[in-house]
Amino acid sequence: MHHAAEWTLTDLNDQTGRTFVVTGASSGLGVAITRHLAAHGGRVIMAVRDIAKGGLVRDQVMAEHPAAELQVRRLDLLDLGAVQSFAEGLHADAVTVDALINNGGIGNVPRRLSPQGVESQLATNHLGHFALTALLLEQLSAGRNPVVVTVGSGLYRIGRLDPDDLAAERGYSPGRAYARSKLANILFALELDRRLRNAGSPVRSLLAHPGMTKTHLDREAPPLDRVVGTLLGLALRRPIDEAVTPILYAATEPAAPTGRHIGPGRPFGPARPTFDKLSGPATDLGLARQLWSRSEAITGLAVPTTAHRR
Repeated sequence: MHHAAEWTLTDLNDQTGRTFVVTGASSGLGVAITRHLAAHGGRVIMAVRDIAKGGLVRDQVMAEHPAAELQVRRLDLLDLGAVQSFAEGLHADAVTVDALINNGGIGNVPRRLSPQGVESQLATNHLGHFALTALLLEQLSAGRNPVVVTVGSGLYRIGRLDPDDLAAERGYSPGRAYARSKLANILFALELDRRLRNAGSPVRSLLAHPGMTKTHLDREAPPLDRVVGTLLGLALRRPIDEAVTPILYAATEPAAPTGRHIGPGRPFGPARPTFDKLSGPATDLGLARQLWSRSEAITGLAVPTTAHRR
């Protein structure tokens, strides 16, 4: 495990002139990510399912940072048609994109299927982001320090993924489905990194996770609380404002490494970006390729990883 010396949020440099698309920007981590970027001159496209809720968050951030450039746009990651419309809207308005932060997600929900017949947590957390990345990659390749940051989780280690059972027909538990979606996020980010590097693309694919946070959403609460006990679990959680440190580091620091799980370091004290080696199912290259080809087949999208002339 290596770490970024003593990088903290005070080291977040000026982001004026860079445009960030942040999914799930109206709650939890997404709000904190948006606020920090806005405070440092970044322009944020807040990609949210609920426009009204997104507008309230935008107004709150604008009250603190009146010069902030924030735009609320509708994105429902569960619906691939809505993902397509969101991307078309950015193209139509000639919005440049320098960084895509794949943060949005759902967790611990009863089993239901997306319009494409994929279990909803996997469809939202992985497949929607796969499609969004595919649709924005060409724009990103013309960006400034262009990056795709996918938000992972330590729960990937308990995730089990069968590329032939994306509907989760065989036994469903909300916690297991969440862990599976986080494993899919990690396999996607790693495979994207390999493809971008092979193609000589300027875009980098990074993976970051917030550790345990005091988020009201608490997507990760039930499985973790069973392991560490509710009180200890709550005591160990970082305030959300601090928990986004690894994600912001990945999105803004050209030196941030690909192929690692960038986390917040030890459970206590300020978050410091640490670079964890991935283990277990995340290192299965065959599984990553299988998931990739299934994702291309379901979305009907190929990810354009060839290098573009600037």
